[in-house]
Amino acid sequence: MDLDTVRTFVAAAEAGQFQEAAAELAVTQQAVSKRIAALERDLGVPLFTRTPRGAELTIDGQAFLPHARELLRVAERASASVRAGRRPLRVDVIASRGAATELMRGFHRAYPEIDLDVVMLFEIETAVAAIRSGAIDASFRAVAAPGRPFPDDIAASRVLDEPLQLLTGPAHALAGAKAVTVAQLAGHRIWMPGIVPGTEWAAYYDDLIAEFGLTIEATGPNFGSDALLDTIADTPSLATFMGGHTRLVWPAGHGLRRIPVTDPTPVYPHSLLWRRDNPHPALATLRAHLAAAAPGHDAVGTWAPDWVIPR
Repeated sequence: MDLDTVRTFVAAAEAGQFQEAAAELAVTQQAVSKRIAALERDLGVPLFTRTPRGAELTIDGQAFLPHARELLRVAERASASVRAGRRPLRVDVIASRGAATELMRGFHRAYPEIDLDVVMLFEIETAVAAIRSGAIDASFRAVAAPGRPFPDDIAASRVLDEPLQLLTGPAHALAGAKAVTVAQLAGHRIWMPGIVPGTEWAAYYDDLIAEFGLTIEATGPNFGSDALLDTIADTPSLATFMGGHTRLVWPAGHGLRRIPVTDPTPVYPHSLLWRRDNPHPALATLRAHLAAAAPGHDAVGTWAPDWVIPR
């Protein structure tokens, strides 16, 4: 159905005169008459009765009016859903329980009036392509993997250095420690089935292994964080790394331990990526919020690969 004819019908019905509807729509009275006639032909019924006082709705016109108004409302909502500045701010996070999600929860609490769409894309190439096409407005990515610089139209800002923690079950040899050094981790099996070759986090852990001689195993299927926690709780020989800002919930009987890693503390650098000419007004608000709310970077006593997005 031609929305221009529907819009003209609603304007004429509300004004009661074709001349006033024409003035409202900035068209001629003849154009209004032609549009109404075209709509009446499409519907197969008269919508108005012409009288000396103007135009009155027929019974069919009265029945059609609420549906016509709803058609226009639906069309506006459809347009607003994809119109920059009026549609929700679309932000990509890697995982639902990760640090990026916590940052977005904080942003939503601070600005509840801003509509958000939070999505989860997997590969960094997919996220960058979505940013460039306008499908999303921003993406949280841990690092820029070596040899894969971002295109010139993509901007990036490092917003959070997340310290890694060692997660162990109650019977692990390091379970009683208040903190462990990186050197103490040598020889211990660290199981991380979520490491996928070719991803930016795989590149991060490859460098961590090379720098400190750690044993990180990515064997076996990844059944999610709950299955990982079950295995760590039941297997004294295994531990895993978790981000310090990652939300975890486990049964009380698991007795899991989150242990800080020091000397140095490996940090996982989270950055926000966006297209430089993105016009969405809420994007600037998000960037300002992250700059003000995210913890600062303290390079002293920390480690990150030298190829990550600089501070």
